[in-house]
Amino acid sequence: MLCQKFQLVLITVALSLFAVHAAPAAQGDAVELTARGFGNGFRGNNFNRGNNNKGGNNNNKGGNNNNNNKGGNNNNNKGGNNNQGGNQLNNGNSTGGNNNGGNNNGGNNNGGNNNGGNNNGGNNNNNNNNNNNPQDSRVLSPQVIAAGFEQNGQETPTAGQVASLTSSNNFINFCLTVPNLPLTNGKQISTGSCNPAPMGIIPSTANMPSAKFIFPPNGGTIQANTNFTVQMAIQGMQTGFFVNADANYFAAPQQVNAQGQVQGHSHVVIEALSSLTQTTPTDPTKFAFFKGLNNPATNGVLSAAVAGGLPAGTYKISSINTAANHQPVLVPVAQHGSLDDVVYFTVTNNGQPAANSGAAAGSASNSTAAANTPSSTPAGNANAKTVSSSSSKAAPTPAGKGSSPGKKN
Repeated sequence: MLCQKFQLVLITVALSLFAVHAAPAAQGDAVELTARGFGNGFRGNNFNRGNNNKGGNNNNKGGNNNNNNKGGNNNNNKGGNNNQGGNQLNNGNSTGGNNNGGNNNGGNNNGGNNNGGNNNGGNNNNNNNNNNNPQDSRVLSPQVIAAGFEQNGQETPTAGQVASLTSSNNFINFCLTVPNLPLTNGKQISTGSCNPAPMGIIPSTANMPSAKFIFPPNGGTIQANTNFTVQMAIQGMQTGFFVNADANYFAAPQQVNAQGQVQGHSHVVIEALSSLTQTTPTDPTKFAFFKGLNNPATNGVLSAAVAGGLPAGTYKISSINTAANHQPVLVPVAQHGSLDDVVYFTVTNNGQPAANSGAAAGSASNSTAAANTPSSTPAGNANAKTVSSSSSKAAPTPAGKGSSPGKKN
């Protein structure tokens, strides 16, 4: 009797399975509900066979599609999981599971295209992570994006104030806006260029440099065509830092030392004037003498020897304090004293002030007449030492412009 009942159950199960496979799609839900009544064991075994026949084939096709897509191995892994997900769905939905989980969603769309895209992005990230050094990465880190660069400053308008350029990516591609210009690329390009290097580290107000000429003194007179030594006191900057001006010009950000002082060097440039009362601007392409003061300061003084001196005339001498890569020193606030110094002096054949030079110039000349030798020490600075500076590249004085003979070191 029990055997007959068991046989009846088996026949009923077989008929149910036949109904599952043979029933039209519209009746799938009803058949599924009937199938669920037979317990987990029967449902799992029966639907595994269904997956192997129909669902399996569909899933295999989904797997093949994943192989063809860019996802590659990664898609196989994820596609496989999705296909397994499809099989599990098939346990619930006999045909709908295969179509949605396998081919359509798991296979082609999610497994192939989406996962492929993610994997490509992952590869890029892996490359960055493998370098493990943001200074070698060609990707802008979100940590250094300055959100303030997105404001043009007109939020608080002022009469005559113009809008600033704005950027959401730190102007990293700014030079693309001037395709007619070459990149500076560490070179001194006289026809103009675009420099992509960032400005760098800005010192505090307590570390803004300043300089003052000791010799020649302002309003002083020195003898023509006679060796003399320029001396300039400097503070607030660590001198002695300069890079190759032919290969690394403007090619790196400004840097500071452990004390927060800009690491750099200075220059002196002497320009000829028509008189001490000249009011027309000078031509920056013309100068009588230029020299980089590349050595560290000695007792706070930088020096440069002017071999052969200067012809008789009136002159302006200026300092140019720069960071290591020759860019002018940058400081944190707009309102500040001059970082450089300028003085005016006269050169005469006998080293004496001209009759019309004025009492002030005559007084200055008398105080410095004894200093007009190559190794002289300026008055009032007996401890200062004359330091011969190693030469830096000087731009040649253009010919045919009526310039004074250029002294280049």
